[in-house]
Amino acid sequence: MPDDAEEAAELPVGIGDGLIARFIDQAGTERRRPWAEAARGVCWEECGPVRRFPVRHGKRMAPGWWWSATDGRLVHYASGVMRTQVMLLDHDPRVVAIVCRPVELTWRGRDGGWVRHAPHLMARLADGRDLLADCAGRGDISPRLARRATVMEAAAAAVGWRYRVLRPPDPVLAANLRWLAGYRHPRYKGGKLARRAAEAFRLPRPLIEGVYELGDPIQVFPVVFHALWHGDLSAPLGVPLHERVTVTAVARGRGQG
Repeated sequence: MPDDAEEAAELPVGIGDGLIARFIDQAGTERRRPWAEAARGVCWEECGPVRRFPVRHGKRMAPGWWWSATDGRLVHYASGVMRTQVMLLDHDPRVVAIVCRPVELTWRGRDGGWVRHAPHLMARLADGRDLLADCAGRGDISPRLARRATVMEAAAAAVGWRYRVLRPPDPVLAANLRWLAGYRHPRYKGGKLARRAAEAFRLPRPLIEGVYELGDPIQVFPVVFHALWHGDLSAPLGVPLHERVTVTAVARGRGQG
């Protein structure tokens, strides 16, 4: 196994050809392939995390699992920062699958030393340009991650993918999505009530007015929140959700849930 050589992550020549991908296939077997071959041939949704997130004593939040409404799978996360990014990807209508650390990339730096990096997340996108991503905290990106991000960006571009270092979102948006995510499961879809909700909000109107028109708020609110999560209804999520927020039906929502 190569040693992880710090400070050796400068972009080498021919990075697209020199990367080795390590991953765990659906049978639980560790595999290694050239990155360009693996990127185009591996079903990453079926791969287990190539590295697990350890439980660190003294941390306020332990690693956990997020149930993805996008594809019905569990996505691993290591921290609250990472969980928020998984939530944002789950809410993004361009995303069709989310995977936790499915691959570790190995390459030689300019000094000849080996470097290994496993991006936190991978997302399959509807346009075919998949995304590799690392999750950054609230501070500045460390020099170590900045160097590796340069290599990850080049590696992704070499196979027609994208790479991003994901920063924390606006706190109000995150709080609103956290609330709506509690209703993302199909149990809240609502059937006929959901269709009535689309009609009730066909024209923009305050949330509470449409809810009372539809019936018992205890039954209606979960269905409306589910539709807001999945994009069948829309509301301005950059301001705090409240009973008089303007809600509008979307002609073609995400169609999930």
